[in-house]
Amino acid sequence: MCSTTLVGVSEQAQFAELEARLARLEEQLAARDARIAELEKLLEESRRGGKRQAAPFSKGEPSESPARPGRRTGEGHGRHGHRMPLRDPDRVVEVPLPGCCPDCGGVVVIDRVAEQWQVDLPARPATLVCRFDVAVGHCVGCGRRVQGRHAEQTSDALGAAASQVGPVAKGWAAWLHYGLGLSFGKCAALLGRLGVDVTAGSLCQAAQSTGTALVPVYDEVVRRVNDSPAVVMDETGWRVGGHSAWLWVATTSEATVYNVADGRGYDEACDLVAGDYAGVIVRDGWASYRCYRHAAHQTCTAHLLRRCHELIDDLPAWARGTPRRVRAILLDGLAARDLDDTDRAAAVVDLAERVELLAEDAQPHDECRKLVGHLTREADALFTYLTRPDIDATNWRAEQAVRPAVVNRKVWGGNRTRRGAATQSRIMTVLRTAAQQGVDGIDYLAQLARAPNPATLPLFT
Repeated sequence: MCSTTLVGVSEQAQFAELEARLARLEEQLAARDARIAELEKLLEESRRGGKRQAAPFSKGEPSESPARPGRRTGEGHGRHGHRMPLRDPDRVVEVPLPGCCPDCGGVVVIDRVAEQWQVDLPARPATLVCRFDVAVGHCVGCGRRVQGRHAEQTSDALGAAASQVGPVAKGWAAWLHYGLGLSFGKCAALLGRLGVDVTAGSLCQAAQSTGTALVPVYDEVVRRVNDSPAVVMDETGWRVGGHSAWLWVATTSEATVYNVADGRGYDEACDLVAGDYAGVIVRDGWASYRCYRHAAHQTCTAHLLRRCHELIDDLPAWARGTPRRVRAILLDGLAARDLDDTDRAAAVVDLAERVELLAEDAQPHDECRKLVGHLTREADALFTYLTRPDIDATNWRAEQAVRPAVVNRKVWGGNRTRRGAATQSRIMTVLRTAAQQGVDGIDYLAQLARAPNPATLPLFT
């Protein structure tokens, strides 16, 4: 009886010790899992932050054995480019031979005359100062005040507001600020160097006036984008008055429209592309775009390939098979673009079956499950570019349209007011669309400033 009791006590002690050890191991495992989750979060933040640095196009550390700079020799050398003279010269300078040979002092004779061209700016560019002698009168019949208006005038203001900056200078300021990212202070400094003395505040006020005049033009660009058979969309972070906002872009081959909005949801997307849009939307995998029920979709293949490459680099060896299979499917889809129509249609069926088979496989790693789940949700948008050869496989058009705005954001951080954000959207829309259609944006803004009714100004082509 006593020995049985001792054995029972011993087993209970061992059981208690095992329970305590199990509790310690579970505590260590929980702490390790929490640490892994924290490190994964920091890694993701670091990766995302690296895409938002001042040099977002960095290719990493330089190679230890870089290739020789310059053109390659051999048959693939390429054609040499030469800067050709743009017009007849304003002046011709004779450059005679020296009086004697600089080496031996002998007599030199002329063999030929060669041309060298130089395009430069004057030390102080000439500005055009125009005075309008405006006739002011009244109607004999009703006594109403009547004032003349010339086609080159930008306003009817007289008196204290009679001295104004011309429309071309305003167009330059808008292009420098909204197109190239210079602050209004730097724009004023540059214009002052060119002979137009103006303050940063007056340029800001002029830009707001331009933004108001561009409302009908902006609405017309939005309409054209919505009438296009395909549109590419994207969004990026923005700031308004120090608060978070989003800059949306919708672009086609002929027009681009921007909008600064408070959020990143479907309602904000509909401010640019209507909810009943029935064309093809090329976009990344953001969930809001899937709310366009009437449209066909093409998700960005480049985004998915980058995600596969990141997972292959980050995951343990036993979990890399899934991203490699996804990458193979996507690359085979891109290669199928070179096939004829019949083979391309067969490739679409084969690729869709491979995606379905991948979705049926068990995925032991969370990141692999997320990747396959995303691929399954986007299954109907993976290979639209194969059934519609006029559709791009990536959303590069929208990313190219976003890039100038991102550069501006890095320089001066966004907008201070909602009105400034609206002005930002309208002027960037006009400048980008004008560039797409081969129209001088500065000249267009100058015409807009001179037009008594901006709504009557034709929209490019």
